[in-house]
Amino acid sequence: MLVYGDRRRTQRPRTLLRALTASLRAAEAAPHGLARHDLLTSAFVEAAGLAQGLADAEFEAKGFDEPSPAQDTAMALLLALARKLAASWASGFAAAGPPVAPELMALALTGLPETVSIRTPEGYAFYALYPEAYLKAAAGHPWRTPPLVIGLRGIGLGLAALVGAVTNARTIISVRPSGHPFRRELRTSEGLRDTLAAHDGPFAIVDEGPGLSGSSFGAVADLLEDLGVAAERIVFLPGHAGDLGPQASDRHRERWARAARPTASFADLTADVPLEDWFTDLTGPISAVEDLSGAAWRAALPRETWPPAHAGQERLKFRLHTASGVWLAKFAGLGDIGEQKLARAQALHKAGFTPEPLALRRGFLLERWEPGTPGAVGEREAFVDHLARYLAFRAASFPADADEGADVTALIEMARVNAQERLGADAAEVIAARLAAQDLTEVQARPVHIDGRLHAWEWLRTPDGLLLKTDAVDHSEAHDLVGCQDVAWDVAGAVTEFDLDAEETGRLCERIEAAAGRRVDPALLEIMKVCYPAFQAGLWRFAEDAAAEEERPRIAAHAARYARRLADLAASVESPD
Repeated sequence: MLVYGDRRRTQRPRTLLRALTASLRAAEAAPHGLARHDLLTSAFVEAAGLAQGLADAEFEAKGFDEPSPAQDTAMALLLALARKLAASWASGFAAAGPPVAPELMALALTGLPETVSIRTPEGYAFYALYPEAYLKAAAGHPWRTPPLVIGLRGIGLGLAALVGAVTNARTIISVRPSGHPFRRELRTSEGLRDTLAAHDGPFAIVDEGPGLSGSSFGAVADLLEDLGVAAERIVFLPGHAGDLGPQASDRHRERWARAARPTASFADLTADVPLEDWFTDLTGPISAVEDLSGAAWRAALPRETWPPAHAGQERLKFRLHTASGVWLAKFAGLGDIGEQKLARAQALHKAGFTPEPLALRRGFLLERWEPGTPGAVGEREAFVDHLARYLAFRAASFPADADEGADVTALIEMARVNAQERLGADAAEVIAARLAAQDLTEVQARPVHIDGRLHAWEWLRTPDGLLLKTDAVDHSEAHDLVGCQDVAWDVAGAVTEFDLDAEETGRLCERIEAAAGRRVDPALLEIMKVCYPAFQAGLWRFAEDAAAEEERPRIAAHAARYARRLADLAASVESPD
């Protein structure tokens, strides 16, 4: 199944440096406290992205990893920022460490490529992975001597700087594992291997994850052992304390079980700085915090009405109870990732479509809790008109760049692969023929930040009759291959989720075109009507594989609905001879 994707954007290093300088000026000018710490975090995430882009550009040019003056200078800046972040955290946000103007100037004077490719840092964007977790984990490990720190690009490069900052590491390098996701390999220069072999102390291998195989961690440890490094000198600093996933090799699994793996969880961090303290200036004292993560939000609903949930992919979310009311705090992303979602949430609320957002703190978006009935969309014609206004507003208000989502060719390939996995080769061939029959020569898809999550249970009817869209800011930037798309994707989603007939679909498109001033292209919509259920079929199949036993029947039934829709689409097209 094709579901997940690795999002990246092309950026100019000089432009990134100017933005980073502005972020640091704002942080230096801010009073001490949590808000300044968030500004420092944002600057660190920006600098880590730039350093990753520079290292990857050299990797692509050479075909292997090798240290360079540009990489060393970028790491020096990142290390200085990591020390500022560590000083702020350790002092309860009272201190911010020395300025980093010398390191900024050194990087500005370095020869830089015209453009670099910046990958989305998944942990910071989706999984509430905090830099402070690596500061805490590294500080708590009993290092005999400073380690040589190896960060796995992308996000691991910045995480390595954090580990280096608290361990006084003299050498911090990064590598890019490549190849099959379950069998990653390293391509390194002879000089880099000599540097590794010459180090006689411990090694720290740093990254988020591990995921299904942990093969990126394993590839680095394999290289070290091949260079003669004893296993007990290798320390892993991962994003969680769990085991390797089901696709791990026996060698990697056995090593992982024996190795030191210091971690610090979100709970460990909030034990130091409680979640209750993040928002009290806005909400007043918080009397109770309910964890709604991992599908716990369904507990208030009758069990027989529970919608399916991909618990492992849900964002952390908490319901906060105060004398002033009830609030929802949901992880949206660190730095600019979260700020952009806050801006979209504010615009959607102002237009009357979503609950009221108040602020972004530590990557969590705070919004007013709205009681109501999920899935009560009301009279069908009125709902279609409301949906048209909602999608038209998004299409007009949230434009995106082409590299923020999969192109049509990638979506068609996803549909073919997923159809073959669910329905077999014959049905996939028919669906591929249906897609190929659409003439896209005159089509210009205009990507926007789609909703991407129009399922019935995502709509809430409040006691005073308002129909609000929940979970409305994340899914154009989710950890999948779809990303930002033409509004036709959401139209296809509405057709699929609410079984809209031809007349309703036509009215929906007409209303969108009138309100947004842009046409919903019929040929593109026909393609999206196939691609949307193909994607959902794959997404929920993965969810079924990862779910607890009691959840699997509910998810399987939901995934089967999309498979049936694909089968109906295949049956409606005469197979070519």
